[in-house]
Amino acid sequence: MKEAVIGFIGAGNMASSIIRGLIDAGKKPSSIFVTDIDESKLEFLADEAGIKTASTKEICNFAEVLVLAVKPQVMKVVCLEIANIGVTTQFMISVAAGIRTAQLEHWLNKKTAIVRCMPNTPALIGEGATGLFANNLVNKSQKELAQSIMDAVGITVWLSNEEDIDTVTALSGSGPAYFFLLMEAMQEVAQELGLEQEVAESLICQTAIGASQLARKTEDSTVTLRKKVTSPGGTTERAVGEFEGGNLRGLVRNALIAAKNRSIELSEDLSN
Repeated sequence: MKEAVIGFIGAGNMASSIIRGLIDAGKKPSSIFVTDIDESKLEFLADEAGIKTASTKEICNFAEVLVLAVKPQVMKVVCLEIANIGVTTQFMISVAAGIRTAQLEHWLNKKTAIVRCMPNTPALIGEGATGLFANNLVNKSQKELAQSIMDAVGITVWLSNEEDIDTVTALSGSGPAYFFLLMEAMQEVAQELGLEQEVAESLICQTAIGASQLARKTEDSTVTLRKKVTSPGGTTERAVGEFEGGNLRGLVRNALIAAKNRSIELSEDLSN
């Protein structure tokens, strides 16, 4: 991994996860700098990970890339502060949901190479899925650096259109909640049918892990994998029939469209 000096503005859960992932991947802690308004959070991360702390001004003037890891509601304030500093860093990565690259450039008051990321919560344990979009000022080496940073917490995919971030938000950004909801419902029924809570939880979690890994590691499509489990006249066919009869596909379609539309709305609210 390239030993670029990386500066993090924000030391919350996502920033902390990325930093730990980078160090686990071999990144030298001495090349990672972090700042945050919460001094206790900053000190804890510095002690735990061995990274360096600095002021926003200091980080902006020697980091090769700035990772903007603050909440969307405060991103404007952070960018205005960076603009006032007269930052020399020409490359930034944003992990804030709903903030478009044009908004960042407007607040920064300059054309800047920006990669916008949409990670999800499994990144907290190194199993994230992140969509990335680069504006037209990002060069090849910067794209590689951005990918190496986000690869530290899971898989990454590049998007050719920034609008696709809204779909990624609906799919993988919000996606963990969809699986948790299904797992929650399965557990409730399993306990209703007589299983102990711990037994139900264990079986459901392992089934989810196994199904996901099988889908990832085999060349079969999810359609083929489903059909392999669904023997004619068997228990799975009966259960799948209930799902299909209840319009599961229609519900999933409506849910993803609703989430995408809400992502667009939130972005518009932030820009206004």
